[in-house]
Amino acid sequence: MNYLINCINLQKNYLKKRALVNINLKFQEGKIYGLLGPNGSGKTTLMKVIADLHKQTGGEITICDEVPSHKTKAMVAYMPTENYVYSWMKVKEAVNFYRDMYNDFDMKKALELLSFMDIDLEQKVGSLSTGQRARLKITLTISRKVKIYMLDEPLNGLDPISRAKIKECIIDQFDEGSTMIISTHLVDEIEQILDEVIFLEKGEVVLQGETEEMRIKRGQSLEEIYREVYKHA
Repeated sequence: MNYLINCINLQKNYLKKRALVNINLKFQEGKIYGLLGPNGSGKTTLMKVIADLHKQTGGEITICDEVPSHKTKAMVAYMPTENYVYSWMKVKEAVNFYRDMYNDFDMKKALELLSFMDIDLEQKVGSLSTGQRARLKITLTISRKVKIYMLDEPLNGLDPISRAKIKECIIDQFDEGSTMIISTHLVDEIEQILDEVIFLEKGEVVLQGETEEMRIKRGQSLEEIYREVYKHA
């Protein structure tokens, strides 16, 4: 088994708040992981530590056997929840900006995905709907050729068409030589594409395992398991 991410007793504190508590996780090549939990459970913090945007307070983390650095940043494509694409740009300018910023950016794939996503290259980013912006963000992220993809709440607040297109894009474009981590609390929307799931609560892993094995063992859907785990949250 080839593990691309390894977390050992990983901890992250913000002043006196414990955001991650003794996280021990391995993320295997060729799998899509669901990082599940309500707001404030530590999902985004864990992603930002993996992306080397935040430094851990304690413990260890390696990305492709390397400690987080400029080198590992180039191995990770991270899509945050924020709208980080400049509103004044045209879509084609945003795509060119990504091409110039990342040597691993696949322009051919980006143009094909934009066509699939029904996004006009000449349209201003600021005039895109919420769903169209989300489709643009996922296109820019997945058009990079990296080992690790991380999508933070990619379906949150979107219309059904955008959700369907994004899920289809993830399924069609996932590379078996990579790892994908998707954070979400919309479990019923995405459980069909998750190989493994990790439940976080107050910065701790409270449950993890292979999705299908967990469903069979408990006799429940992932959505039902989610509601049970967080019934007191």
